[in-house]
Amino acid sequence: MEKKKKKFEPNAFVIIFCIMIFCAILTWIIPAGAFDRALDEATGRELVVPGTYHQVESTPVGIWQLFTSFFDGFVDAADIMFFIVFASSYVYVLTKSNALNAMTGAILKKIGNHDNLLIPIFITFFAIGGTTFGMFEETYALIPAFIVISITLGYDRIVGGAIVYLGVSTGFSAAILNPFTIGVASAVADVPLIETKITIFRCVVFVAFLALSIGYTMNYANKIKKDPTKSILYGHKEDLTGLMTREECMSIEFTTAHKISMAGFVLLIAILVWGIIKQGWWFSEIASLFFIFMLITSFINRMGLNEIAETFVESTKATMYGVLLVGFSRGISMVMGAGGIIDTVVYVLGNMVSTLPTALTGIGMLIVQNLINFFIPSGSGQAVVMMPIMAPLADVVGMSREMSVVAYQFGDGFSNMIWPTAVATECGIMGISLGAWYKFILKLFGLMFVLQCILMVAGVLIGL
Repeated sequence: MEKKKKKFEPNAFVIIFCIMIFCAILTWIIPAGAFDRALDEATGRELVVPGTYHQVESTPVGIWQLFTSFFDGFVDAADIMFFIVFASSYVYVLTKSNALNAMTGAILKKIGNHDNLLIPIFITFFAIGGTTFGMFEETYALIPAFIVISITLGYDRIVGGAIVYLGVSTGFSAAILNPFTIGVASAVADVPLIETKITIFRCVVFVAFLALSIGYTMNYANKIKKDPTKSILYGHKEDLTGLMTREECMSIEFTTAHKISMAGFVLLIAILVWGIIKQGWWFSEIASLFFIFMLITSFINRMGLNEIAETFVESTKATMYGVLLVGFSRGISMVMGAGGIIDTVVYVLGNMVSTLPTALTGIGMLIVQNLINFFIPSGSGQAVVMMPIMAPLADVVGMSREMSVVAYQFGDGFSNMIWPTAVATECGIMGISLGAWYKFILKLFGLMFVLQCILMVAGVLIGL
């Protein structure tokens, strides 16, 4: 009997290492260069000075530096790595104590066969967080909880991950008020963040992309609910702690301890939003908040000190794959930064846009921002590098600076759904391969890119 050949699908770590090698090779090909930078009093940030690009001494990355970049990436990404460790321990306790399963069962008893409504409700919830106060990385620790709920409802890991990641990414990318992207970009471009016409346009954009994300996810979810073999992950063996079937969840009593635990979950999110908006919290404070609630929830469910410690270690083992991916993927940025090629890439791509016909400038900016996001993954970091170049360019070609900000926010945000430097972390937390994620997301990304182009052209035509 002929044996079927096992299809080769490269591990995420292999893909990241290959990208690092490719970037190291680029440092030997692309000349090193730099823009002058000056402190902007209005934003308090170092901004690129347009027209100051110059070549500098080349510093190509060799084999030794390629490997030391792994360590540098781990050090640079330590805040987010430890945030994932501490925050995931809280979700792990919710699952192990059966509080999450009991709540899911209680919801199922109420809504019956309409459980698919949870998908648009929660996608909208996360999208609102992304579009208003720039929520993004803070949701990493919530992905495992929604994966458990998703599988219980008869879906798969991709649906659970998409509810959180696709929701917050859509809101972040089609932002209305996001201070980390359009807030910084608008300040650099010297345009108001809130102006009637552009704000209405952003609201329309947000609704359009949210509807597309919800429709796409629900279509996939309904398809695999009817036929599990249609799942991209069909045949994937689940080994989640505390994972139960729909019927088992509905049979669990939703005890007082469970109710208090889930009320704590809602309280945690409320405190999280307050801390980020009002207190300027970042990873250290947010991770501490999750850890405190992990301890409180453990005591509520009558776990002893030794059991709490053992549970924390168990949760760490479960999240280590995703944590390691964060450090490894950050090594890519270390290689490009060491090679001094990022400003050269920005300079070349900026010149290419300036040669396009006026009608195509907006789409050209959009394409450039998508490409630049691979080299500069930080949203605010990309704003201070690109907007001093793109805003004056918009003046030259007769396009408003507001629309150059829209091109930036689209390119910076939506490409996070496909660049390995961004999605490797999400795939690690979801426990799926990059290949599986691409099978799910590439068609949606294509639809989103077409919609971005249409909206860019429409914005220019109506004189925004």
